[in-house]
Amino acid sequence: MDQLKRMAIFAEVVAAGSLTAAARQLGMTPSAVSQHLRQLEQALGLALLHRSTRRLTLTEAGERYHAGCAAMVVAARSAEQALERLRDAPEGELRLAAPIGFGSLLATALAPLRVHPKLRLHLLLDDTPIDLIEARVDLALRVGVFADSALVARKIGHLPRQLCAAPAYLAAHGWPQVPQDLLQHDWLGMIRPHASIDTLELQGPQGQRELLRLDGRVQASQVTALQALCIEGWGIHVVVSDDARQALADGRLVPVLPGWRLDDVPVYAVTPRRDEQPAKVRYALEVLRAYFGAAATGD
Repeated sequence: MDQLKRMAIFAEVVAAGSLTAAARQLGMTPSAVSQHLRQLEQALGLALLHRSTRRLTLTEAGERYHAGCAAMVVAARSAEQALERLRDAPEGELRLAAPIGFGSLLATALAPLRVHPKLRLHLLLDDTPIDLIEARVDLALRVGVFADSALVARKIGHLPRQLCAAPAYLAAHGWPQVPQDLLQHDWLGMIRPHASIDTLELQGPQGQRELLRLDGRVQASQVTALQALCIEGWGIHVVVSDDARQALADGRLVPVLPGWRLDDVPVYAVTPRRDEQPAKVRYALEVLRAYFGAAATGD
């Protein structure tokens, strides 16, 4: 590594035309620059410069050696500039992981990043959390309780949840009037490790809370599948995604127990490390905070 440093100093001396000028550019003393040059020549076993009181000139060996040293300095500066671009403006590939149900939501949330033409998106949508390091993920969105201390999690907002069912299902099975009625209905739940029963906590209009344990008629590993089954009349389900909001708006789904509410689900942005994030990650965090912050406040 010392040899590479001396090669860079030699290239700077040639470009500056004198030891004094090169020392000024490098933030070193002329004697330190001269010492590095002597050490370089000793290591090579050849003189690279003819020194006089007025000027420096290259020897034949110096002329040949300088071309490679100058190319090395240019390559190093080019590498620094490439990193500066990554640091200062979003470019390159942004690898983002999120649950499957966030697909359409991300299309809206990340829309402000379209103005950066050198930025590419690589979206990994899976309801099972993936290994961020192994998959080279820059940023992941996760919902619910987060407890992985090996990663850095930032809470960026939350999403409302709503009990819903299809009008046809309610017409055939009746409308629940109180939370306990849900125990008599068909429940659509997520497949969870080591658990076949969902726990549901609802808050009533006077602040009272009801805790239910619901055994699902249908269980699935993907939220989108459960939502589709709910729309087709298979039972009652908790929805959170934008797709469900559209189904509520057009009447394919209707709210169940509207006087009772579920706690909102927190949304976390997760990265492998906290500091020295490239611009693509910083900008993505900014737009996601803006989106989920607005969603959390209902703006």
